[in-house]
Amino acid sequence: MSTLNWRESLPSLSAPSSDRPHDAHPIAAMALVKVIGLAVLALWSSLNGKSAHILLSARWDSLWYVRVVEHGYSFTVTAQDGRILSDMAFFPLFPALERVLSHLLLISPADAGLVISAVSSLFAAAGIYRLVGLFTDYRTALLVVVLWATLPVSIVQSMAYSESLFTAISSWALYCALKEKWLFAGLLACAAGLTRPVGVAVALGVWSAVAVSVHKKGWSASKTASLIISPAGFSSYILWVGAQKGSILGYLDVQSEWGNGFDGGTTFLKFAGALTVTPPYVGGVALIVAIGLAIWSYVLGFLGKYPLPVQVYSGIVVLLALGSSGFFGSKPRLLIPAFSLLIPLAVFLGRKARVVRVSVVISMCLVSASYGAFWLNGSGPP
Repeated sequence: MSTLNWRESLPSLSAPSSDRPHDAHPIAAMALVKVIGLAVLALWSSLNGKSAHILLSARWDSLWYVRVVEHGYSFTVTAQDGRILSDMAFFPLFPALERVLSHLLLISPADAGLVISAVSSLFAAAGIYRLVGLFTDYRTALLVVVLWATLPVSIVQSMAYSESLFTAISSWALYCALKEKWLFAGLLACAAGLTRPVGVAVALGVWSAVAVSVHKKGWSASKTASLIISPAGFSSYILWVGAQKGSILGYLDVQSEWGNGFDGGTTFLKFAGALTVTPPYVGGVALIVAIGLAIWSYVLGFLGKYPLPVQVYSGIVVLLALGSSGFFGSKPRLLIPAFSLLIPLAVFLGRKARVVRVSVVISMCLVSASYGAFWLNGSGPP
């Protein structure tokens, strides 16, 4: 199968330093960063009289995934304001893998979740590396992996959460789409749709790749199959929840009970604006600057002529993360799958001297580890 020739349209990114991928490099980099982060978390937690293991495996979403394993989709909690919080808000692939792995390894579902996240983060590193290397170069791709691993909230990648699993599946789905391996792309997009609601971004990314290929080369049976399979994951789960709730919009009702909705970012912008006029002001300013940088980085993707599937995927991830009306503290981790936003920074660093690149990476690693430990020992991700 041939690769769609995206690289020819990207002379402005950087000259390829190597045309051969070395998957061991991103995997080793990810593993090293995660070990450092976990070591700092363990030390920080110990000094605060807390268990790093519990912080990673038995709080927030991690507990809800375990409840799905233990009770199926029948567990609810009544909030203090009377809302009924249902575990149907959580998509099924992650808890299904927890159930299988806990039986195979004779460990608890929570510990199985940690194993899944650890392994998935390595697959995500390799997937991001391979995907970004298709249309930039593998040095830039390696820097994107390192930047992704050292995000301020990257400790989530080590938690019993679904972010690492989703990013791994998504990156490889898009890679397969750009390599025109349509059945693999469709199956992986389907799996992404069973992992998180934002799996729709992966399906539409694959669809856009099919559209580009059809325009150039015409239809094929495998392309048709990919179009059908790609959205099957998220659509089947949403339809199942609707059947359980007796309404085709049942999943939206479940999310509404959790305080989640989509208003195009109006509520979030009001929240950020309120922070800018509330002492000490810096929080609101920093938040608005961060939003601006994320949008600017996304626009650079069009100027740099990134592959359309990558832009479609990232755009929907960003839109759903910033456009939702609930859990403002979750925005940073909801943006974790949008790894392509890190490409401009990776290109910039790639043009600097090695000592500068190494210094920046080490600094980001230490800041990420420290912030992650501070975050989990405090409010942490909702």
